[in-house]
Order: sequence, then structure tokens, then C-alpha cells
Amino acid sequence: MTYDVHRFEQSIGGRAYLIEVAAVANDRWRACIVRVPGVPTALMPFYGRTPAEAAEHLSAWLTRAHERAAATGSPV
Repeated sequence: MTYDVHRFEQSIGGRAYLIEVAAVANDRWRACIVRVPGVPTALMPFYGRTPAEAAEHLSAWLTRAHERAAATGSPV
């Protein structure tokens, strides 16, 4: 198993996000948002078979959250 950390920068809903993805087992990666590199937030993690897949799951959830907030006028 590798212990590499992958970082993905995403712009979602007009905000910049840094997503950090780390291996938790063979073919299992965990993605979470970081405010400062290496310090994850309390947001639940998202998992995938590859770093890109895990980051995509988190990005898709954030996109839905921003769309829902925009529809109701609530901040994310």
C-alpha cells in the first residue's frame, strides 16, 4: 500500500477548495477538504478506488450542496 497524499484544487460555487486524498487500504482512498494543507476539516470523508474517484465523489457532493444552498438562499 502506498502512503502518498494527492491534492486536488477545485472551484465549486465560486469558492476554492483543496481536497486531500490519502490511501487507507489497497484500492481504497479517502478524500476530505483541508483548510490548511494537512489539516482536514470536520466534513465527512468520501471514499473511492483511486485518488481521482474519491476526490470526484467529494466534489460532486459539494456541487450539490452549493446548488441546494443557492436555491434556498442559504450559505454553504
